[in-house]
Amino acid sequence: MSKEAGVIVLEDEAIPLERNGETITLLGLADPDFTVKGDMFGEVPAMVSTKLKNLIGDESGYTILLSHRPELLETYVNCGIDLVFAGHAHGGQFRLPFIGGLVAPNQGLFPKYDAGLYTDGGTSMVVSRGIGNSIIPLRFNNRPEIVLVELNAG
Repeated sequence: MSKEAGVIVLEDEAIPLERNGETITLLGLADPDFTVKGDMFGEVPAMVSTKLKNLIGDESGYTILLSHRPELLETYVNCGIDLVFAGHAHGGQFRLPFIGGLVAPNQGLFPKYDAGLYTDGGTSMVVSRGIGNSIIPLRFNNRPEIVLVELNAG
């Protein structure tokens, strides 16, 4: 389906994107929730770190990561990722004025990474509220969004 539509799905893969002699490495992670049930021993960050280090190898250029999980920002920072696009939090499903999201998968109540731009060291992460819902088919004070990011040489 996706290849016929011109879409490339990156599951634990990296591809170089070249333009005007510059290269950006685009990385895509398979969602660990589909491979690990729970995180009783903290294995998900370690597993994701290993995958990222293998995908990056000795690449020293700019890296963009597509990952479902915003709660793993510390892992992305430790792996030296430059830019992360994430979702999964659905904007906190229900948003409270001046507070933000109420609940998000894998982050619980008042999630730290529910929507917007977060920066830690040299890593920036954009978390989209998305256009859908999770198991709760209702959004409150939480408009759907599609994020547009323009990359500029700096």
